[in-house]
Amino acid sequence: MKKILSVILILVTVSCAQLNQLPISKLSIPSSKPALTNDEIVGGLKEALRVGTEHSAGLASATNGFYSNPQLFIPFPEEAIKVKNTLEKLGMNKQVNDFVLSLNRAAEEAAKGAAPIFIQAIQNMTFQDALGILKGGDNAATSYLREKTYDQLKTTFKPIVVESINKVEVTKYWNPLASAYNKTTLLTGNEKVNPNLEEYITGKAVDGMFILIAQEELNIRKNPAARVTDILKKVFANY
Repeated sequence: MKKILSVILILVTVSCAQLNQLPISKLSIPSSKPALTNDEIVGGLKEALRVGTEHSAGLASATNGFYSNPQLFIPFPEEAIKVKNTLEKLGMNKQVNDFVLSLNRAAEEAAKGAAPIFIQAIQNMTFQDALGILKGGDNAATSYLREKTYDQLKTTFKPIVVESINKVEVTKYWNPLASAYNKTTLLTGNEKVNPNLEEYITGKAVDGMFILIAQEELNIRKNPAARVTDILKKVFANY
């Protein structure tokens, strides 16, 4: 019996010695996460961006999408803030509020044209783009879309904003305000104002879209419940 135990002890000692000599990689416990193909990585990122941008465009273009969201709300143009202050002193608060509402309504209308632009940028994504986004920070996808689409969004939004300005009658509210203020400049000596409302609304509308997209991206990265398709679940579970 003692001989048998001695043999077992020798075998165990030898096995341990041999085990210690194995490369660390040989001892690694296999990862429980399935390996991803390049196509899956690209597909997952495209799906994440599609979900995020479509949801963002839907939120922004809804009635009160800008007006009732403190992060997107478009205020009275800063370069014309003296108009607002002067007219409110003259008791024209309702007219001022109606004008601000019209600014936000115009942006909400413009946001309806955002989705196709985002979709085009998403379709052009490469594997290296996707990998960089996956390994990047919490706003890597938003930064990618901003780089690829910002100028095009402004170009596309501009005529929509012009149309929206007419549809929601922005100038109907602005012209009386500007006219009333400009009359006071005869007494005050201040310069007359006429801000570029098209440029102002366009810039605010585009910036608002990226605020929403950044929120959607963070939600998909941090909240498993936001990964609404199988490919999203698989890709983001690995990163």
